[in-house]
Amino acid sequence: MSKNKITAVLGPTNTGKTFLAIETMLSFDTGMIGFPLRLLAREVYDKIIQKVDASKVALITGEEKIIPLNAKYFLCTVESMPVDKVLDFVGIDEIQMCTDHERGHIFTDRLLNLRGEKLTMLMGSNTIKNIIQKLDEDVEFINKQRLSKLSFGGHKKISRIQRKSAIIAFSTEEVYAIAELLRRQKGGVAIVMGSLSPKTRNAQVNLYQSGDVDYLVATDAIGMGINMDLDHVYFSNLKKFDGKKIRRLKISEIGQISGRAGRYLNDGSFGITGDCGEINPEEIEFLENHNFPEIQNIFWRNSNLKFNNKENLLKSLEEKPDKDWLRRVGECEDEKVLKYFLKENNSSIENNSNILKILWECCQIPDFVKKTYGHHLEVVGKVFNFLISEEKKVPNYYMKKQLSMLDKLEGNVDSISNRISNVRTWSYVSNKSNWVENQDYWIERTKNLEDKLSDRLHDELIKTFIDKRASVLAKGLKQDIELKTEIIEKEKVLINGQYIGILKGLKLQLDLKVDALDADIKSLKKAARQNVGPEIINRIQQIIDTGLIELKDDFKIYWRSDPIAKLIPGSDYLNPKIDLIIDDMIENNERNNLNDYLNQWILKKIETELNSLIELKNIKEENPELRALAYRLYENNGVIKRSNISEYLKKSIKMIGKN
Repeated sequence: MSKNKITAVLGPTNTGKTFLAIETMLSFDTGMIGFPLRLLAREVYDKIIQKVDASKVALITGEEKIIPLNAKYFLCTVESMPVDKVLDFVGIDEIQMCTDHERGHIFTDRLLNLRGEKLTMLMGSNTIKNIIQKLDEDVEFINKQRLSKLSFGGHKKISRIQRKSAIIAFSTEEVYAIAELLRRQKGGVAIVMGSLSPKTRNAQVNLYQSGDVDYLVATDAIGMGINMDLDHVYFSNLKKFDGKKIRRLKISEIGQISGRAGRYLNDGSFGITGDCGEINPEEIEFLENHNFPEIQNIFWRNSNLKFNNKENLLKSLEEKPDKDWLRRVGECEDEKVLKYFLKENNSSIENNSNILKILWECCQIPDFVKKTYGHHLEVVGKVFNFLISEEKKVPNYYMKKQLSMLDKLEGNVDSISNRISNVRTWSYVSNKSNWVENQDYWIERTKNLEDKLSDRLHDELIKTFIDKRASVLAKGLKQDIELKTEIIEKEKVLINGQYIGILKGLKLQLDLKVDALDADIKSLKKAARQNVGPEIINRIQQIIDTGLIELKDDFKIYWRSDPIAKLIPGSDYLNPKIDLIIDDMIENNERNNLNDYLNQWILKKIETELNSLIELKNIKEENPELRALAYRLYENNGVIKRSNISEYLKKSIKMIGKN
């Protein structure tokens, strides 16, 4: 093992460790960094080719390989790091991943065996310092302090969670349920899950970063390397299924995810929501101070395998470590698959080192789909059989058949995600050296298909989890942005291009969806009050200024073609009351002004058009028979059958004759 210098750059999230590693690598003539995610490797590759000639920079991941002939710098996933290269600088990011059950042994192998000629840099959490100190090498520790403060924000209802927040869940079902609730209450969310393709995940992150949505719902995939403008992180759960059992998150895992809140110099907070279990005071103190238990041992698996026969291969794979701080990992997926094939097809697999090497490589095809284990075994078996056949490659016809079944854009979020996962499998196969016929063609074909499906998935996520209207209104109201109101065809109301209802006269009929929550309605009403209220007040003024109103046979007063008030019984029919047909958002001042105007208008109308009835009511005649006759006429709106009042008429005529 080389005794060259190791620098361990350790500290919590948001301390600039990865930035330091990139700058240090570029100060050497050659170098390589291994990242825990394909997404991160790609992100750093894109940054570096802005500074360095692209012909000197390589990207190597399971599903993507860009390797120029004279590459000097290599950005890789940890699994894909070419271990035989002699380079000045080697860096490994998130080195505490040595404790991950499925992938930890790879990180441990790199920690123990991969070195730069001049400098090796290990970046990660302080928790692994104890392990790195056990290396019999020249190690310099650089302790990085977090650039901003992280504090506990307690429990909050989902409906009360602030903008620029991420809510963490640990199953697809939970992510979707929370996203749907936030869509209805806050207008929409972006989604980040490990199962999303890098392109979809980046598109969702950009959706949040651009301010189109203010909330993010994510799995613990957010905990590693996704740098976002987040102020708050809330846990909806502190338990996760780790592939074997449901367990509570370790305090260091809570810290890794919480640390995504408050980036660079901005302070952040973490809290809990929904039915999440409590974080106790001692844990809160650890999290706020980034003080986590030291790692005592890390996962290890022998990487120096013997392929001379099946028994020796299995025996070498099961070898135990020679140090007490190394822990032999339980069966990983690739090991399970190998044992399945050696057990099920023992007689058909030759005891030939080349065949066994090919089988072992095939067993390491990742199971991106993770739903039907039988399907994964079938894929591994098919690829293996092609590679040991006469042609020694996966043929064009087979690749074409697999991809044609996946080249469909219809379906919901789950079905598109499933298709992408399957495409990623064939992308991995295509990128393996000499595994497929026409390798360049299938690399390009799988990449284009993944991109096409990823764009479709992004669109479907937007359609499913963003209510554009609620999002526009909520954002405008919270950020005090002036919203643009349009009234089309004199009644259709649009606020910032979003249809919210119909303004009939002085009353707004909101366009409420069947599943509208109280929060939707409140948001709509608040936006309407701010933006439609002034239009209604303007209409009231027009009515008062122009008097262009009319009373129709249905006892309603109309402005244009819409009723603005109706007459209801008063003390008598010459003194009706007015009931305004006006929106609740209008304050009493404006209501009173309109009410006073309409009362004056109807009074004038009665005085003009029903003057003779008013005179009948107010008659000053001394003759009781005439007064009685006038009253009967008034009571009957001035119309009465002559036969019904013949007696009154006779008596009245006699009285007139006497006078």
